[in-house]
Amino acid sequence: MPQVLGCIDGTFVRISTPRENEPDYVNRKGFHSLNVQMVCNNNFIITNCVARWPGSCHDSRVFRESQLCHDFENDLYSGFLLGDSGYPCRRYLMTPYNHTNDIRHRERFNGALCRTRVVIEQTFGILKRRFSCLSIGLRTNPNRACKYIVACAILHNIGILRQDIVSETVDDLVVQGPDVLEHNHLNENGFGIRENMARNLFS
Repeated sequence: MPQVLGCIDGTFVRISTPRENEPDYVNRKGFHSLNVQMVCNNNFIITNCVARWPGSCHDSRVFRESQLCHDFENDLYSGFLLGDSGYPCRRYLMTPYNHTNDIRHRERFNGALCRTRVVIEQTFGILKRRFSCLSIGLRTNPNRACKYIVACAILHNIGILRQDIVSETVDDLVVQGPDVLEHNHLNENGFGIRENMARNLFS
């Protein structure tokens, strides 16, 4: 997958039952949590963390309201994020085809995207093994929980940079490929760009 800047996903972090707006924090799994958005690179470094949304909020809304989305919309970055089917396909955010219709290049694209995007799941695993409170749950209110989560993300990055844990091996996210993305795509939607990538890279 060429020109990948990072992989994005959300993860639930359990919290104590809030005193205010309690129903908003009940996620689809039925417990109180925050929905934490993170972006990571191929070295498990967390490059973006949004830890302020109640568990009932969908991943796509968390991203849509984020500064990161605003920056991509204003073309401050050149490249792509990779997300799962819970995110909208945009010119800067590639997601898998919901239906490949047995078309070979679409199936290959989905396979490559999923193999690349697994790094964010691995990052969540490393983070929550290192800081078990993020896995078990934070016994505090949402405001403090947000601060603890961000602090854990920062300490995680320091740990990765100091190589004090055994990292799981993944392929590099940024690879050299055909120059299929050099054209001006500012006026193209994500679906067109995705199809162009799939046809040129995975046919």
